[in-house]
Amino acid sequence: MPRKPLKPCGHPGCPELTEGRYCEKHQREIDRQYNKRNRPYQRLYNTSHWQRLRKQVLAKQPLCVICLKDKRITPARVVDHIKPHKGDEVIFFDIGNLQSLCKSCHDRKTAKEDGRWKRKVYTY
Repeated sequence: MPRKPLKPCGHPGCPELTEGRYCEKHQREIDRQYNKRNRPYQRLYNTSHWQRLRKQVLAKQPLCVICLKDKRITPARVVDHIKPHKGDEVIFFDIGNLQSLCKSCHDRKTAKEDGRWKRKVYTY
């Protein structure tokens, strides 16, 4: 199957030709900046306290809470914060603020909360 012609890198002043939007060098920079801006609380997910808490929640509730409401049985793979924590460690580690979800339900819920899909996010 024929490939698309190469096009210039989207970074201003870069002469490299690429298949994607950016050349490899600039794509790494864009990814690094994206991760810094969009995952500032990543360090909390890497703690042993979170790993133990996550296992505890999944053991207690092994099925997706949202799917159960819709009368579907789906194994939970993700532990979700009911109320977004926004870096607050008290809310982050509060077991009463956690629920078990399947990946698709978690992604859908998070996208709605984060303002993806062109929705406005209101912070009070």
